[in-house]
Formats: sequence, C-alpha cells, structure tokens
Amino acid sequence: MFESKRWTLKNVDGPSPFELAMMVLSLVSVVIVLTITFGRLDAETNKVLLYIDSSICMIFLSKFFHGLYKARNKTYYIRHHWIDFVASIPAIEALRFARIFQILRVIRLIRMSRSLLIPLLRQRKQATLASLLVAMVLILATASVLILLVESAEPNANIQTAEQAIWWALVTISTVGYGDFYPVSTIGHVIGGLVIVSGVSFFGVISGYMASVFVAPDETERQEEQDAKEAHKEQINSKLEAALEQMQQNQLQMEQNQQQMLEEISKLRQQLDKP
Repeated sequence: MFESKRWTLKNVDGPSPFELAMMVLSLVSVVIVLTITFGRLDAETNKVLLYIDSSICMIFLSKFFHGLYKARNKTYYIRHHWIDFVASIPAIEALRFARIFQILRVIRLIRMSRSLLIPLLRQRKQATLASLLVAMVLILATASVLILLVESAEPNANIQTAEQAIWWALVTISTVGYGDFYPVSTIGHVIGGLVIVSGVSFFGVISGYMASVFVAPDETERQEEQDAKEAHKEQINSKLEAALEQMQQNQLQMEQNQQQMLEEISKLRQQLDKP
C-alpha cells in the first residue's frame, strides 16, 4: 500500500560541482567589482583585485568555450549561454554584474533538486576538481589582498605592489619559498603561516586525488567489469532455464512411458481372463 521514498544516487538531479564552483566564483567576482566600484582602496590593492577578477574571467571563458565545444547543438548552446560569455569579458566592468544571473540560475537548480549533497557524491572526481579550483582562487585572492594591505603600511616592507603580492602568495601557497619577497610585520607573518598551512593541505588533496586517479579503476573499467558480471549472470540463468526445461521434458516422457506400460499390462490381463 505504501511506497517507501528512497533517495538514491541515480534518481537525484541537481547542479553539477562545476556549476556550483562557477556560482561561487561569480559571487566572488561580483563582490570584487562592488569593492572596486564603491570601496576606497589604494591603487595597488585595486590592481590586485583587477588581476584576480581577470583570472576568474579567464576561467569563465574557458568553461564557456569548453561547453560550446562539447555541445551538439552550437546554436542552442549560444542562445542559452550568451549571457555567460558577456559576463566573462574582463575589459568591461559593467557587464560583470551579469554574473548575478548565473548565480540565480544555479540557485534555481539547487531549489529544484531534491538534495545538494547526493549529486556531489555521485560525481566525486568532478567535485574534487571544482573544490580545488575554488580553493586555489580564494586562497590566492585573500592572501594577496591581505598581505598588501598589511605590508603597505610598514616602512621596511618589500611587498609594495600588486605583482609582488600575487607572486608572494603564489610562492607561499606552493611551499617553495624563494625568499625574494617576505612579510616583515607580525600580522604578515601570521598571514604567511596560514597560507603555508593552506598550501600544504591543498597539495595534499591534489596528491590524494592523483593517487586515486591512477590506483582506482576508471569509469570504463568499472563499466566493463559490470557488463561482464551481467553477461555471466545471464549465461548462468540461461543454463538453469535450459536444465529446468530438459527436466520437464524428461518428466513428461517418463509419464508417457508409464502410461504405455499400464496400457500393456491392462491388455495382458484381458488376454489372461479370456477362457
């Protein structure tokens, strides 16, 4: 009478991990544009924010052209994603507010989906790559802006420009540490320590992901193994059905033989009873 509703990994549709990542990056980009437009920051900090936003735009453009390349109907894809292309143009700041529509579209997908966690579990590899992409952008952006704001007020600081701040953040998160640029203030040292810890965790996740890619079987191997198991199961079922059919035929033949024997016995009795 009652049907139990179970959430499985196959019957749940929702936004893909990369769509969620693009939503987060769109939100970050909108915040950056608002900060540049209405914030009272110095020229170098604005330059850092512009560099970060331009990098996010390159990610958006890469995703747009990748989707266009994989789309079967190019015209349909362009007609439904043209606003993503317009919002990804890094030179025109006014168009970047169009990314709000991308955020709203993903939010609508989240509301229409039954769950957000289950689709991510279904696409673990894609979720890992999307998380690494977002983490990389957020760590570099936050570290560059903070270290430039903190160190620019120090008289003996050697991190004074946007390029130097971005280079320091990139070198620190990679745990290479060239030593050409370094913080001199206490707050700068704290920020550097947090970036180093984040970098170690970041590359630890990358190492684990690469190990899982090379060690764990890929989707093709798993599909082939599943197909082989199903084929073997079907072969066994066919053999069982053939054996049962043969047994039924043997039983029918035995019943026919038994009937013939009874008829012969009946005839012999009739002959013996005759005078």
